[in-house]
Amino acid sequence: MSIEPNIKTTPPKLMRAIREAMAGTESVQGRLDAFVTAISAAMQVKVASVYLLRKGDELELSATEGLKKSAVHKTRLKPGEGLVGHVSLTARPLNLADAPSHPLFSYRPETAEDPFRSFLGVPILRGSRVLGVLVVQSEDARSFNEEEVEDLLTVAMVIGEIIVDDERIGGKKAALKGITLAATKPETLKGKAFADGLAQGHAYLHLPPVPPANLLSENIAAEETRLEVGIKKLRASVDAMVSGEAAGISRASKEIYETYRMFAYDRKWVGRLREAVHSGLTAEAAVERVRNEHRARLMKSRDAYLRARLHDLEDLANRLLRALSGEALMPGNKNISDDAIIFAREIGPAELLDYDRDKLRAIVLEEGSASSHTSIICRALGIPLVGRAEGVLDLIETGDDVLVDGETGVVHIRPLESQISGFELRQTVRGEMARAYNALRLKPAKTKDGLNISLQLNAGLLVDLPQLDIAGADGIGLFRTEFQFMVSDFMPKLKEQTQLYRQALEAAGDRPVTFRTLDLGSDKILPYMDPVPEENPAMGWRSIRIALDRPGLMRYQLRALVAAGAGKNLRVMFPMVTTVDEMIEARALLNREIERAKNLAQELPQKIEIGVMLETPSLAWQVNAVCDHADFVSVGANDLMQFFFAADRDNTRVSDRYDPLHPAALSILKFISVGCKMNDTPVSVCGEIAGRPLEAVCLVALGYETLSMPVTGIGPVKSAILALDAGKLRAELEPHLNINTRLSSLRETARKFCEREGVPI
Repeated sequence: MSIEPNIKTTPPKLMRAIREAMAGTESVQGRLDAFVTAISAAMQVKVASVYLLRKGDELELSATEGLKKSAVHKTRLKPGEGLVGHVSLTARPLNLADAPSHPLFSYRPETAEDPFRSFLGVPILRGSRVLGVLVVQSEDARSFNEEEVEDLLTVAMVIGEIIVDDERIGGKKAALKGITLAATKPETLKGKAFADGLAQGHAYLHLPPVPPANLLSENIAAEETRLEVGIKKLRASVDAMVSGEAAGISRASKEIYETYRMFAYDRKWVGRLREAVHSGLTAEAAVERVRNEHRARLMKSRDAYLRARLHDLEDLANRLLRALSGEALMPGNKNISDDAIIFAREIGPAELLDYDRDKLRAIVLEEGSASSHTSIICRALGIPLVGRAEGVLDLIETGDDVLVDGETGVVHIRPLESQISGFELRQTVRGEMARAYNALRLKPAKTKDGLNISLQLNAGLLVDLPQLDIAGADGIGLFRTEFQFMVSDFMPKLKEQTQLYRQALEAAGDRPVTFRTLDLGSDKILPYMDPVPEENPAMGWRSIRIALDRPGLMRYQLRALVAAGAGKNLRVMFPMVTTVDEMIEARALLNREIERAKNLAQELPQKIEIGVMLETPSLAWQVNAVCDHADFVSVGANDLMQFFFAADRDNTRVSDRYDPLHPAALSILKFISVGCKMNDTPVSVCGEIAGRPLEAVCLVALGYETLSMPVTGIGPVKSAILALDAGKLRAELEPHLNINTRLSSLRETARKFCEREGVPI
């Protein structure tokens, strides 16, 4: 491994000493002995010692220069015992001019440390994990200066990295008796599930290129040439992505890599790099400078999508650094095991292609977001992805056994046998259930008491469309049109929008497709629109409010929808409507586009249905009035529930504070269902609860006959509906749907009913 970046602030003499110590021997013990000798000489101190943590959390003197050699592997300190134990416990340096007078000083006669007064101890860290303590001592009473403290901290970090790598590579032969430097304890972390699936395999740490050690160039012309060569190699590799097999996964994937190529060919970006090199920086330092400029600009944005774009730029900068280092930028060039699970802070869509798809089992990230390009690609490839696994890189080592649960966002590191057996059982059951659901694919979802339920799909990109037939869905109940706008750096042209909507209609055939108009604002801000700072964006200027205040964008989209629906049935739905007047205004905009198409003698859709997405309690209490102007109603359960309970569904501190099977929640859902039926207006539910079997059967019992959900929900929900007597469940629930109920949830009531009736949930 290269230690240049880690010790660039360390004096040359100490750096040379560390290098020579590394070259002298390959065993862990040999390296430790060489390190303490080198540190003692370079820092001109009498004593340099390394204490390492044993399995029982005791600190053991493992190497020393200046103390008695006979004390090595014999002197041990309990957690918090003595000055060394205190450094280990606090993970902070301790700098003393007169160590023996300190109240925590613990004298060990076998070390013969009597004459040494000054003491500097620093923790040996790997990530946030303390491996031990590095100590230097001298006879004279003095405090070490700030530079010496910083130098020793840097050396301790380098030692931690090197000795763990030595042990990992050398195995038991290289290990110190009783001491295990690499993490061994089982760990379980909870993150966010960004791509579904279960995976079992071995960890591989994805490390970005190290920052440049040399910042200033000695030959500007030579650095300019190096930069141009690096840019040429970078662009060639990106061109290969766009034209290669990986980018052909789906149209959405190809668009992502085409956007990535636009970055690589961006004149402003390349111009800034050239300016930086011309000013006297090395090519690598120029990349870092421009990267930092982008970071400073994009990190100020509160918009999740814009911040996600930062990672695309990071990916591009890392790729250019690798090109400058001489690395070949070829797809699948990383040497990984046949069951690799990649761990990284963040990984870009181009870096993803560096790994062989046939060997890659899953990805775990400390950061990441559901809307990132990497998440979209992973969903297209069927690679489980867990993000926001905070602190995971401090706990993992390459080669560790790992279980990744892309359903719940849980990651098991070095799992117990019981966890492995339980996980493998789930994998088996998941496979069997997938086969069982596939057998039901063409069977109508009909309850035992004769209700026909339409199970539809939530979609937003072309990659989602093949799932219609795979899952046996009855249509697309929610097509999120904003996704096309969010994966592009520029507003999609009218032709591009029309093409996407037409492809969705063609993929569905005779099945319905419900297009939701742009749902922007809150955490969904387009990269080519200036975000509007708001205290509470979820309840601010968003969705239909933006559309009605700035009707140009809405009419442009409606024009594309009318054109795409030529000769077909077209269903258009307006989101986040809070008053009937908003529905009337939105419908008027669509009518204007229909009239325009008529005047231009363009072919019109055979049938046009205009609906509303009911997501606010205010509109729920106007259900009779809104049915006068809507051809159908779709309940957006996610937002309706978060507004109803005043709990942000994306805030982990409060998102689990409410239960959608609370009597009050089911009461408002029943009120909407009854109101729509009284007005002979079709009503459906889309959102997470529609795709969960227990919640879904409750919705059916309340009168909802159309449910729209993620593809993973269709099989389980259909299986539950086929075993359901909706009338019986309704009779169980309805007595509690009134203001006199004292229950805080009907979940247990519904669950017991399903167990008794044999409804699989």
